[in-house]
Amino acid sequence: MNRKFTVGVIGVGSIAQIAHLPILKERGDVELVSVVAKHYESALRAKEQYGFTHAARNFEEFLDTDMDCAFVLSPKTEHLFHVDALIKKKVDIFCEKPLAMTLRDAEHIANESEKAGIKVMVGFNRRFAPVYRQAKEAYGLVAPDVIIAQKNRPQSEYRATLENAIHMVDLLRYFNGESVKIDAHAKFNDPYYETSTTAHISFDNGTVGMLVANRASGQWTETLEMHGNNLSVYVNAPDSVTVTDEQQAHTTTMTPLAMGWARVVDKLGFTQAVDHFFECVRENKAPLTEAKDAYKTHYLMHQILQLAGLPALD
Repeated sequence: MNRKFTVGVIGVGSIAQIAHLPILKERGDVELVSVVAKHYESALRAKEQYGFTHAARNFEEFLDTDMDCAFVLSPKTEHLFHVDALIKKKVDIFCEKPLAMTLRDAEHIANESEKAGIKVMVGFNRRFAPVYRQAKEAYGLVAPDVIIAQKNRPQSEYRATLENAIHMVDLLRYFNGESVKIDAHAKFNDPYYETSTTAHISFDNGTVGMLVANRASGQWTETLEMHGNNLSVYVNAPDSVTVTDEQQAHTTTMTPLAMGWARVVDKLGFTQAVDHFFECVRENKAPLTEAKDAYKTHYLMHQILQLAGLPALD
């Protein structure tokens, strides 16, 4: 019988409520032992709603709880503080993206977790989304000539490209390896609230990548295209992937997943990412998006931001 993991959760905001807390509550191999939030009343509500054993009044009280794993779902500006303390506590960690707000801090987490033998997995859930998995499998070991990744939304927010487009930057790395040349541009009145960032990236596998991250679009859209080797792949996330060759086009939709009951958290890869985390803890293996690999995505994002004239991850 699989072991049961004792799990603590830091943060009960939107990503916790939409994705992680419902996923954790449904797992038969998880015991939710402690939750902490910015406001104690929020932690109490989460305790009642999701069945935590304890709601901590502060982070120090949370750290006093015995647990196998912790989910860091706090604001990105607090990730370093929380993850660093949990590494010292010898707890395996699932941390939402971005891992940290500077490269130095992200590298610190990667180094300290490796020295301590602690798993730190970063929540780059798009790598686990079925549409992107199928897109990657369509090319296999053959590199496409070009890949175009877009993630557009209405309305900007603080550090919009870092917050929203880092998923696409991570996918570009996951599909193509490391970058060898980058050119980037941004449009903004306030560099902390940019409305558009684009990048042209050459990768070491020979593929040329293009990133489009607009924050003044009509609606939320997330797409990816790959072309080359007489093959094209079109992803309209999270719902469909189309593979075309010289003879035919084949489209797979995500609706039939789970007998038609697939949720957004399944189609966007949140559920599969959490599955992967516990599999890695159980089998003592490195997560696909471990801190050491996630640092490379943060470094590529840093380069894009810097070249686009935006605040970088210094």
